[in-house]
Amino acid sequence: MGYDISPELEKTLVTIRKFMQEEVIPLEKEFLHRPFAEVLPLIKKKQALVKEMGLLTPHMPKDIGGAGFHFLQFARIAEELGRSPLGLFTFNSQAPDAGNMELMNLHCTPEQKETWLKPVVRGEMRSCFAMTEPDTAGSNPVLLSSAAVRDGDDYVLNGRKWFTTGADGAGYAIAMMVTNPNAPPHERATMIFVPLNTPGFNIVRNISVMGHAGTGYFSHSEVEFKDCRVPVGNRLGGEGQGFKLAQDRLGPGRIHHCMRWIGICERALAIMLERARTREVKPGQTLGDMQTIQNWIAEARAEIDAARLLVLRTAEKIDKEGSQAARVEISCIKFFVPEVLLRTIDRAIQVHGARGLTEDTILAWWYREERGSRIYDGPDEVHKSVVARSLLKQRS
Repeated sequence: MGYDISPELEKTLVTIRKFMQEEVIPLEKEFLHRPFAEVLPLIKKKQALVKEMGLLTPHMPKDIGGAGFHFLQFARIAEELGRSPLGLFTFNSQAPDAGNMELMNLHCTPEQKETWLKPVVRGEMRSCFAMTEPDTAGSNPVLLSSAAVRDGDDYVLNGRKWFTTGADGAGYAIAMMVTNPNAPPHERATMIFVPLNTPGFNIVRNISVMGHAGTGYFSHSEVEFKDCRVPVGNRLGGEGQGFKLAQDRLGPGRIHHCMRWIGICERALAIMLERARTREVKPGQTLGDMQTIQNWIAEARAEIDAARLLVLRTAEKIDKEGSQAARVEISCIKFFVPEVLLRTIDRAIQVHGARGLTEDTILAWWYREERGSRIYDGPDEVHKSVVARSLLKQRS
């Protein structure tokens, strides 16, 4: 395995690192203390600069308007962007849009690409993904109950979804709905484009996560479909292919999360190191002189490096063999990297004492928002089972 960075990519990473430090990270103070709607125009100005640099939507091919980096290259880029909550958004590679774009590029018709995909690639519109339901187990999506019934040239949608990230302010949802209730379990659901201004689509609420509901992109909504009518032409892929398409989306989507989590870890470690170097516990002695703190720093360094190598190995396999071939590797990083992430953030908060619980640093925001990393896109326990079952089937 060789993960050396080419001179061209190294130059790009230096450019991104400088842009993040000078243009994006300084916006965090505004982001933490002002409504997102007030910060969005500032982010859009930075996004325009990214577009001028030719780096907007870096994970998508050039022929549809992206910057054209392949998975292993984007893993390096996403780490840099992950150092701020605003990084991926500023470069138009944020979830769920990133996964939605990849899904649409694989399965949209040419006409659908013009309508649904390209406006998102250009950063003119956001999308969301409505799959999880409040009354069925997210860990077993064959239990979905929200339905789309064919009525002439339309589908009529009814049901309720939740934790639909970024629905607030999005242009449309890709909704996973049961269209064939009597089919085999994995052939019952279909993905359908639903413009959010369609009559019968309602955002019930932005769900409060550990006391913070959020607004705009940085929110998770409960949404309702009530006799919501859309054309059959809004179907993505074939009827009953929703689960097949979901695998094409969720595999790459999971590694996108892991890429940015490495960036969060690096930033949290840097913040922890600065605190340990400068905070005196008594005259002439800093936190960094204490062995417990030194242990935390060393453990974080080793764990982050190990997590990065696992992510890069998985990205390389996706580039060479596709996401299905890397299914076990994706599950492995999906439970391993969040554990490293949360330990690193927790250590950084602990080193800051009470200040770590405040909005004076980005740490408390990450602690609150990233606890879900062990739950969404499949809980840790499901991914551990995938890895274990694969090993148990092997014969030496």
